[in-house]
Amino acid sequence: MARLDAFFKLMFDSGASDLHITSGQPPILRVHGDLERVKYDPMDDETLRAMLYEIAPEQVIKKFEETGDVDFGYEIPGVARFRANYFMQKYGCGAVFRQIPTRVLTADELGLPEILKKCAMLPKGLVLATGPTGSGKSTTLAAIVDHANKNRKDHIVTIEDPIEFVHASQGCLVNHREVGSHTRSFSAALRGALREDPDIILVGEMRDLETIRLALEAANTGHLVLGTLHTTNAAKTIDRIIEVFPAEEQAQVRNGLSTGLKLVVAQNLFKRIDKKGRCAALEILVCTAAVGNLIREGKTVQIPSAIQTGKNYGMQTLDDAIMAVLQKGWISAEDAYNKCIDKAKFRPHLKNPPDELNQP
Repeated sequence: MARLDAFFKLMFDSGASDLHITSGQPPILRVHGDLERVKYDPMDDETLRAMLYEIAPEQVIKKFEETGDVDFGYEIPGVARFRANYFMQKYGCGAVFRQIPTRVLTADELGLPEILKKCAMLPKGLVLATGPTGSGKSTTLAAIVDHANKNRKDHIVTIEDPIEFVHASQGCLVNHREVGSHTRSFSAALRGALREDPDIILVGEMRDLETIRLALEAANTGHLVLGTLHTTNAAKTIDRIIEVFPAEEQAQVRNGLSTGLKLVVAQNLFKRIDKKGRCAALEILVCTAAVGNLIREGKTVQIPSAIQTGKNYGMQTLDDAIMAVLQKGWISAEDAYNKCIDKAKFRPHLKNPPDELNQP
């Protein structure tokens, strides 16, 4: 048994989402959003490096020593899977491990809106999950893939770095591909996927121009493409995609996006105050004909208004989603205020509202 496995078991037992190990510091767990130090002596660089190398494949170690950082997946059978990141820092090496549940939670178990189950059944188009790191984007997409896997008879190809949730083929045939191990890059895997007779393609991260271009092309040519972006809301997601392209291509991209984009879900996670755990507030944009026109005409500033008036289509603003979980008593008013868009709407819920000049 690798020496790190004891920390992974501690993660599992304490319900931690992440494990941080850094030279010169005791190990630290992230439990329900908060960092908690483990009672363990700090390790020097040599000791920690030896522990990290015990669980890393040879090619991962080689890449880490060449570049100073690397991502890969690690699994303890019967316990959990972990997404690992090794990096170099001022005092030596460090690593962060994100726990990935071995069982994929369903959309119903996560309490996801019905519209997300409907988008799993779309014949084609682009569906995006966005939000900051650690906001649950991968968990949401995994639930969408799970719903498709159980209710469709199609071919699903996932492209991730590294592979996170593992789906056993049910109604669908599921093939998992890992960047670095099974393919050179996201764009290379996407290009290859188009020749692999896929119906659904999951792109773990749309990082660069070529990947975004290919994903949009696939969505407009009869494939359902699921992907993630690190943006904070639906309007900024659309702007980010368009701005990646050269200026002379942006009008064409707006046209492609106006027909290819089907749904954007922007997530924020909140620490629950009624019990241990966290909950999500979701902004949902459905690309109706009216929204498509706004995208085509470059009027993305009007998208928040379109979401407000699109509740019949399953749309909801981030503020409405935050207010809903606040009124259930699940989250604190302070947390809601800090992450909302319209501060004035949430000020009355605060016991001690900040000065107007000092509000975040």
